[in-house]
Parts: sequence; structure tokens; C-alpha cells
Amino acid sequence: MTIADLANYAFAFIVIMAALFTVVGRNPVHSVLWLILAFLSSAAIFVLLGAEFIAMLLVVVYVGAVAVLFLFVVMMLDVDFAELRAELTRYVPLASLVVVILLMQLVLVFGAWSTADGVTVLARPGAALIEGQPENISALGLVVYDQYILLFQLAGLILLVAMIGAIVLTLRHRTDVKRQNVLAQMYRDPAKAMELKDVKPGQGL
Repeated sequence: MTIADLANYAFAFIVIMAALFTVVGRNPVHSVLWLILAFLSSAAIFVLLGAEFIAMLLVVVYVGAVAVLFLFVVMMLDVDFAELRAELTRYVPLASLVVVILLMQLVLVFGAWSTADGVTVLARPGAALIEGQPENISALGLVVYDQYILLFQLAGLILLVAMIGAIVLTLRHRTDVKRQNVLAQMYRDPAKAMELKDVKPGQGL
């Protein structure tokens, strides 16, 4: 057993324990931190498998955006978690049913698992360089930005339209909210903006 195998088993154990503490944690902030640890350990496993692009996606997207967003939301919202935990027992039967279904699916997947030819060789880090092929990130870039460049641009355009639509739908001009008018402040007349009061001694405004 090599060092890479030991590191793989160690990171896999960390992922399982971090996921367990994420679910059973009483403090939601601690649960989010355990979730971040699970994501980082999963990224390390992908690096050991030679899938650096997926590892960077886990770190940048899930750790850098999703998990941090969860952390800010949990810390900023005033949620009564004691009340939520009190109602947790009502959903135990449904959660148990979901767990049983997921375990059955995992058993079916691993029972019908078959390895393709050449996977053992290509799964080693740096195997693509040994075989004279481009790295996985380079190969993915050639596929996305060469063969599917039109579909990639269309997907980005759809996301842009969806973002603009969400902004337009949620934009509301409320009259009861005092807003800053920058142009009115810039073009104001100093003679009309100020008024001098002659306050005599002993008198108030």
C-alpha cells in the first residue's frame, strides 16, 4: 500500500466523519464548518485521483461560495434552532425511509458496477502525460471551447437572461423608503440649500 492509498483512505474517513458531524451537530455554525471540511477532503481525494478540475470546482464553488453563503445566512438570521430541533422527531420516520431507499440504490449501483478497459492505467495521476495525451483540464477545455463553444455561449446567455429577469421581477420602487438622489445633490443651488438663522443669546431655535 502506497502513501497515495493511505492518504486516500484518510481523506475518505475524514469526509465520512465530517458529514456525520454536519448532520448531528447541534450548533448550525459548527455544522457548516464540518461541511466545509467535508468539501475540502473530497477535493483532496479528487486531486489524488488526477481530477484537478473537479477538485478546484469543489473548492471555488462549494467552499468559496455555497458554504460561506450558508455560514453568513446562519450567523445573520435570528432562527430559533431549539424549536426546530424539538420538531425534528416528527420527521424521523420519513428520514428513515429516505435513508433505506438511498442504501438500496447504493447496493444496486455497486452490485452492477463494471470497470471499463484502461481505467486502471488512466486513473493514475500523470498517466495522461505518460501516454502522450493532454491533461484532463486541457482536454476538457478543448472539448468545451472548441467542439461545444456555441452551446457554452448559449448556456451563458441563458443564465444572463435569467439573472436579469430575476432582478427585474424583484425590483420594487417603494415610496415610503427614503433614497439618496445623487444628481439632485450634485445640481443643488447652495443659496437654496442653506438658510442662516440669527439666534439671539438665550434663545433657542
